[in-house]
Amino acid sequence: MTFATGLIGLGAMGSGMAQSLRRAGHDLHVFDVRPDAVNAFVREGGHACATLAELGARCDVVVSVVVNAAQTESVLFGADGLAATMKPGSVFVMCSTVDPHVSIAFESRLAQQGILYVDAPISGGAAKAASGEMTMMTAARPEAYAKADAVLDAMAAKVYRLGDKAGAGSKVKVINQLLAGVHIAAAAEAMALGLREGVDPAALYEVITHSAGNSWMFENRMAHVLAADYTPLSAVDIFVKDLGLVLDMARASKFPLPLSSTAHQMFMQASTAGFAKEDDSAVIKIFPGIELPKKAAP
Repeated sequence: MTFATGLIGLGAMGSGMAQSLRRAGHDLHVFDVRPDAVNAFVREGGHACATLAELGARCDVVVSVVVNAAQTESVLFGADGLAATMKPGSVFVMCSTVDPHVSIAFESRLAQQGILYVDAPISGGAAKAASGEMTMMTAARPEAYAKADAVLDAMAAKVYRLGDKAGAGSKVKVINQLLAGVHIAAAAEAMALGLREGVDPAALYEVITHSAGNSWMFENRMAHVLAADYTPLSAVDIFVKDLGLVLDMARASKFPLPLSSTAHQMFMQASTAGFAKEDDSAVIKIFPGIELPKKAAP
């Protein structure tokens, strides 16, 4: 089953998700504040919307892939917001990493206007988004799933259904981000120690990625360090935000998270040192007395 589908946010993840939806045959309408991103996508098929209101009026399911809760609030309830034009019975799919209580509130506010809602944070990176193989951590009412299932399945290899109302998807994503942030920080610390001790970084990477100490984040992010490529697929400030959400969620129930707290401080230090917009692997740059790999000569 295909119908008019909208997608907002053609960034690293959103552009891949849009490709997956187009490949699955969805009648896709897109919006991004960057006209170049929209035009590049539309040239290969799809429809550009000049405003959010236009996209909301056209589409039965709208997927939002913006950065945070504030942007989601603006997308929905801002001056040109979707909520004013989406039809009753249509579905808003929220893919950002936000405080679970914020996601619950979005569902409640949209329900007052007859609009269905899917709490649907995502994970897997840009490559998996483009191939339709990412993971979605979702929670929604049955009637929202009934209308959005075909869209969700087109974008993700694994769509976990974690509850019948908003909140559970965002809680699981926050916990995933705890692990992701701590693993990146630990990977950077390990590589930094190796550099400090004079170990060849390429050899260290080869050994660790074939040993028990490996993690997906070490294998993925330390490859960026070896290549001296800090192009932001996921920026340092994303983990300033996401680990902040982790700590906020735990603080509400006075639950101690010592490793998350330390990792958050590491990303904060990297951000204030001038690396906020660089790839999150740039957290390694906070360590003193090491010489990082340089880009190979062309």
